[in-house]
Amino acid sequence: MQLEKHLRRTVAKWPYVLQTVVASLAAFGTYTCMYAFRKAFSAGTFAGQQYFHIDYKVWLVIAQVAGYTLSKFYGIRFIAELKHNARPKIILVLIGIAWLALLGFAIIPAPYNIICLFINGFPLGMIWGLVFSYLEGRRSTEFMAAVLSISLIFASGFVKTVGRILISVWHVSEHLMPFLTGALFALPLLIFLLLLEAMPEPTKLDIQLRTKREPMNAAERKSFIVRFLPGIILTIIIYVLLTVMRDVRDNFEVEIWAGLGVKDNTIFTKIDSVISVIVLVSMGLLILIRRNLRAFSIIHAMIITGCALAAISTILFEHHYINAITWMTLAGLGLYMGYVPYNAIFFERMIATFHYRSNVGFVMYIADSMGYLGSISVLIIKELGKPNISWAYFFKDAVMITGIVGGIGALASLIYFYQSAQKTKSNLKSINIQPA
Repeated sequence: MQLEKHLRRTVAKWPYVLQTVVASLAAFGTYTCMYAFRKAFSAGTFAGQQYFHIDYKVWLVIAQVAGYTLSKFYGIRFIAELKHNARPKIILVLIGIAWLALLGFAIIPAPYNIICLFINGFPLGMIWGLVFSYLEGRRSTEFMAAVLSISLIFASGFVKTVGRILISVWHVSEHLMPFLTGALFALPLLIFLLLLEAMPEPTKLDIQLRTKREPMNAAERKSFIVRFLPGIILTIIIYVLLTVMRDVRDNFEVEIWAGLGVKDNTIFTKIDSVISVIVLVSMGLLILIRRNLRAFSIIHAMIITGCALAAISTILFEHHYINAITWMTLAGLGLYMGYVPYNAIFFERMIATFHYRSNVGFVMYIADSMGYLGSISVLIIKELGKPNISWAYFFKDAVMITGIVGGIGALASLIYFYQSAQKTKSNLKSINIQPA
């Protein structure tokens, strides 16, 4: 406690730019460490195991995503009403529960240990909202959120690489590997979380530019949904598609690469590192745009571009104009150009554009809950309806659909929010409030 207070006083004296960089790295590190407790199991293949004619690994993915999905629904209220002083303790307790579940996964024999992945997924679903609450509502939120969101790309490949090394080099069993991977990230998690907790609250200028972020009660949440219902519906449709594809790529990347004839334990980190840098630079530059509506429109343009890139690269791959590695890089880049903004800056700039007193966590968890519900539904339908289709083939066709439908939906979303913002701007001017 004394260390935390001393560190907080020290950080408060730092220049704003340095505070921003440290907060960004702390958020990135915290969420990357969380990924070690969530996604390490996907580095295993668990080949040759089936229960009720469904692969054992698919059961594991379904169980974890089911827990994660229920967590997102619970988080709509939990994150919206969150009081900031409880955040570090809650994060440690939630990740601790998830880690104990991985120990159970290692000890309990299959298939009974499938339930451990469900238990693992539920607490981890709240971590994003907890971490992002440290960053939202600041004039530098774009940069910090961009760095945080890169963990969605980088951490997945990095954790899978660590998991594969434990299996292939250290000969750790696939069932024990997730628990040991978590152990490697336990101390870094504590360090990053301490730095995150030391960051000062948003300044008066931050609040002036981005609107004050506050907990929301039930009536306020209902009012928010009614106000933006058409845009929220469009957002959810796009987000569900992108979440499904991101989850398939995340959970079955080993199988997809194998289906494409590429077997390299480091390919995950290589490709995802390239994607991470490009997405980070693209989103981080939005910090230079102070006018919220303009930035919000550019974010839509990024999503549309990402969807188009995913679809076009798939067409080129199908016609043999590009190879598998190039396609997976471009398709992954396109999907994350669409997906990452929703997890970071889309709702941040939406709230700032409309001067709506609320918080990102509430609307983010509405989208997330539907996204992961869609993800688990697709997994079940695929395994029960077309279990013989390879993940590589399924991924290729699904990327095409996501690119086309997502691009059209994002264009419709841009039109709706832009027109709505113009009306809001007129109303603000009529009562002598200068729009942001």
